[in-house]
Amino acid sequence: MTNLPAAYPAIDDHGLIGDLRTCALVAGDGTVDWFCPGRFDEPSVFGAVLDSERGGAFRIWVEGATSSQSYVPRSAVLVTRFETPDGAVGEVVDFMVPEEARASRTAAPAQGRATGATMLYRIVRAVSGDVQFSVDCRPRFDYGLSSGTIKSVRLGGSPVAVFSGPDRTLSLLSTAPLTVSGGTDGSGVDPAHAGAATAEVLLGPGEAAAFILVADLDEPDGWQPDVAAEVERSLEEVLIFWHGWLAECTYRGRWTDAVHRSAITLKLLTHAPTGAIVAAPTTALPEEVGGPRNWDYRYTWIRDGSFTSRALLDLGFHDEAEAFARWVTDRLAEGPTPLGEALHIMYRVDGTSDLVETELPHLEGYRQSAPVHIGNGASEQLQLDVYGEFLYSLSATDHLQSPEGQAAVSRLLDWLVENWARPDEGIWETRGGRRDFTYSRVMCWVAFEYGLRIAPTHENAGMWAVMAHSIAAEINAQGWDERQQSYVQSYGDGAMDAAILFMPFVGFLSPADPRWASTLAAIEQGLVHDGLCHRYRLSEYSDGLAGDESSFDLCTMMYCVALAQGGAVERAQELFEKFLGHAGPTGLFSEELTPDGEQIGNYPQGFTHLGVIWAALALDAALDAELEAARGTAHLVPAN
Repeated sequence: MTNLPAAYPAIDDHGLIGDLRTCALVAGDGTVDWFCPGRFDEPSVFGAVLDSERGGAFRIWVEGATSSQSYVPRSAVLVTRFETPDGAVGEVVDFMVPEEARASRTAAPAQGRATGATMLYRIVRAVSGDVQFSVDCRPRFDYGLSSGTIKSVRLGGSPVAVFSGPDRTLSLLSTAPLTVSGGTDGSGVDPAHAGAATAEVLLGPGEAAAFILVADLDEPDGWQPDVAAEVERSLEEVLIFWHGWLAECTYRGRWTDAVHRSAITLKLLTHAPTGAIVAAPTTALPEEVGGPRNWDYRYTWIRDGSFTSRALLDLGFHDEAEAFARWVTDRLAEGPTPLGEALHIMYRVDGTSDLVETELPHLEGYRQSAPVHIGNGASEQLQLDVYGEFLYSLSATDHLQSPEGQAAVSRLLDWLVENWARPDEGIWETRGGRRDFTYSRVMCWVAFEYGLRIAPTHENAGMWAVMAHSIAAEINAQGWDERQQSYVQSYGDGAMDAAILFMPFVGFLSPADPRWASTLAAIEQGLVHDGLCHRYRLSEYSDGLAGDESSFDLCTMMYCVALAQGGAVERAQELFEKFLGHAGPTGLFSEELTPDGEQIGNYPQGFTHLGVIWAALALDAALDAELEAARGTAHLVPAN
């Protein structure tokens, strides 16, 4: 339960809504405190999660009430519920509608939208008793640098507040009267000058009001918007869309709610027009409160997107994997990067790669966690693991199995023949210099192994097979520490690395291999505490960055996978269910988990949610195998 107001709600005290182009975060107190219209990586207009005063927000609340938050089941429609001390109950229903959900619409209200316009819907309703909602919509353009201007107009019978910023406009349509104020200078960063549209809405039981925030609204002559009808139709459309999409899921295991929520979250991170998938919809949410590890994750990593595609494919969602496979081969077709690599490690969703990392010093950061970064300096790194992750994840797609896909893969592998042995920065994008990371070598082995499955009759297939054999031999010779009896983070260094947990997952060795058993024991001793797994220990390995970090959620999930596949099924299930208990109120996860059980880092994190899916699948398989074995044993027992 959340008491109003909260300057900085917990990171995991948010729900996510989106339209497969961009997303918005809605805090548990009813505040939209992160929203970038148009595209994930556009400048924010609501950014209060990074600066409660300067960032801008769209707040709806009930004075003196407590609030809680949940999703309409099997959807991305979010409900914030308010309960007053006298027992009245009100709700705010938030959603966005993918264009794909509107394919059959022919009704006139759609003509009032600019092509690709972003629309955020908010319904307020009284469930029981009389409920007075307070509304304050106060955008700040360009990451809070401009307050813009505001004016009040009417379209038909609907009041509209129009906010104008340097590069775009926002129109707030409403069924309730709006009051506009401030924002006349259009330039200052003083919060007092932020243009605002406000309202006080008193509703009796069963009554509702609606608000639609539209970016760059087209206003055709004579358009008469019916806000109430538009909202009603759109809510029906979005529910049909999500229920229809989720019906394709093949998962029938024991953790349906967690898997479905993770799948919907991963879908929300996809950019439907291109097929790209972002790592997270936010920037600069800290890995340590007050610390400097605050990165921009609103981009498409080859690694994250590939693993996300594979997790969705494992649940029966083929279209997303096919689209991402095509998106990556389009990048390969563009030719080498300026540094001569086959691919950049990350891109914007449109395939461009201008990701210069800069700071926004005017924003204080979440709970004073500065600096706030946009762009990402890791985009210039060499990370050779991305090729293995791509081919492992998408080798079974129709696109990569097609002549076009096979040709792209063969060019990639021919490049990798000449480049796999180079030191790189590794999966964790550390800034302590290049090394011979064992995980990177494993993924190069994966690239050749799975490339052979895609194009087994290619004229260079023999060379790829030789490469796979040579890399495996090198890993076993140089990535193995005889003293520790374990595979290690990098050649000639005894530090442990949780990325090694992927070795049996991708088939480099068997979970029953004695070398893996001793490696897992070393990871448990060095990186796991109270069932939570760290990526590495800063006491063993300097990553070139200031500050500290907590356990990494994906690593914790891969640890559960390793336990399940290695036969420690009861322990794996115990840790998995304990971890699920650390989800936020809406079932979402961030990047890391503090020792106090707080989700932290960019949110929600695709890596974590795909890890939840893989852990559930691994546990289901292990538990089903145990049940089958028990049945077989029972059949061998003679009847009395």
